[in-house]
Amino acid sequence: MTEVPVLVVSATRSEAAHVPARFEVLVTGIGKVDAAIAVTESLSRYPDSARPTVVNIGTAGALHGHHAGLYVPSEVLNHDLSAEVLRSLGYPAQERISLDGGDGSVLATGDVFVSDPVLRDELARRADLVDMEGFAVAAACVRLGARCRLVKHVSDHADESAMDWPAQVDASARILGAWLADHY
Repeated sequence: MTEVPVLVVSATRSEAAHVPARFEVLVTGIGKVDAAIAVTESLSRYPDSARPTVVNIGTAGALHGHHAGLYVPSEVLNHDLSAEVLRSLGYPAQERISLDGGDGSVLATGDVFVSDPVLRDELARRADLVDMEGFAVAAACVRLGARCRLVKHVSDHADESAMDWPAQVDASARILGAWLADHY
């Protein structure tokens, strides 16, 4: 029996800066479209029976003041999809994906860089954290039959502090790299 390989997926090189060298790393670019395309292309190169476990690492905004540190979400939602409207028109729309091995937290993914407290508070009614790629990575994995884990480190509180994200990335990347070293 062979060990299942791990593909580490990150939106930016800076978020993956401290991934241990033994891992294959895929840098997707920022946002749902780039993430979905890159993960789909990468997973398609593997035979169906040998797809890697995808571990999406990255930063996230906390939607509640008490959230800090590292999270492994149990659920991810596509927060800027009008799923309810699409379903009312007769079109299926999936806006939630459950993930095995999570810590109970919920991640909201959208193409909006959340720094507005009003949007943050709206999202906080449905989720704990917000990012820009997690749902797309998970959706590509579901479609192609690959196991997926999302691992997010809080870099800001999805308010004006989010504009300082570039200065916070390296600290988050170190913690994410250490988590990978400990868990895989």
